[in-house]
Amino acid sequence: MSTLHADEPRIDAVLVRRLIGAQFPQWAGLSVEAVDSAGTSNVMYRLGDDMVVRLPRQPGSVDEEAKEDVWLPRLAPSLPVPVPVRLGEGAPAEGYPWRWAVYRWIEGENPVVGRVPEPGALATALAEFVAALQGIDTAGGPPSYRGEPLKERDAETRDALAALRGVIDTDAAAAAWQAALRAPEWSDPPVWIHADLQPGNLLLSGGRLSAVIDFECLGLGDPAVDLIVAWYVLPADVRDTFRAALPPDDAAWARGRGWALSIALMELSYYRDRNQRMATVARHVIGEVLADAARTA
Repeated sequence: MSTLHADEPRIDAVLVRRLIGAQFPQWAGLSVEAVDSAGTSNVMYRLGDDMVVRLPRQPGSVDEEAKEDVWLPRLAPSLPVPVPVRLGEGAPAEGYPWRWAVYRWIEGENPVVGRVPEPGALATALAEFVAALQGIDTAGGPPSYRGEPLKERDAETRDALAALRGVIDTDAAAAAWQAALRAPEWSDPPVWIHADLQPGNLLLSGGRLSAVIDFECLGLGDPAVDLIVAWYVLPADVRDTFRAALPPDDAAWARGRGWALSIALMELSYYRDRNQRMATVARHVIGEVLADAARTA
């Protein structure tokens, strides 16, 4: 597996086999095969036919996975599609420095931006997932990794804009970002959000939503954060379907578009020379947001 981050340990199939053999000997004879993933927080290896090993690339992902282990079993019964199920936790060993885990394998394919086979059905299914998650009791829930007001992302977003000058239309992007900052902030109690509804964290089967994965950003926050999927995954002609099924008010929709733009700008700035799949998705999102801004100007 190629590395994406400066502080990332080397992870390969030999390491995974050693970890499994030492800590889960009952699975030692199973095949180990790298999963082709655009994920940037974890490296994954399929284990046999029914499991997948997930190893964090950076220390920050370790604590987020521990949060998943606590909360996903509580949230899963209220959600309309499957989510990851942890089968075992591994300890640091063989030169790998952090906790890692084995999960049940979930069949499906990531949606390809611009080529979603049944966009209307997907828009409805995504709205159902978001509504179900937001409707779960929040008692004791932790704050999301992306729970802050948009204005607290202003400096980082403008740094990304500066780094992308000459790469995208930064003047149009800056104007769209400024418009998002003008939207009223969320003032009600926070709700459960996934906070990273991107193509790599969704699975489709037969064109239909079959699972939502990677809940590292899970927590309580502004429900507008989960509207990013409207620009990250859905084509423009079904965004109204998604919006009508929830439905967010104008301020939330504007914040959601701002969240999508901010995240995509930072991703393109960081990954354009490191991960072409992530960079391609980020460019697509920026283009969709700017097209939206031009239509509503």
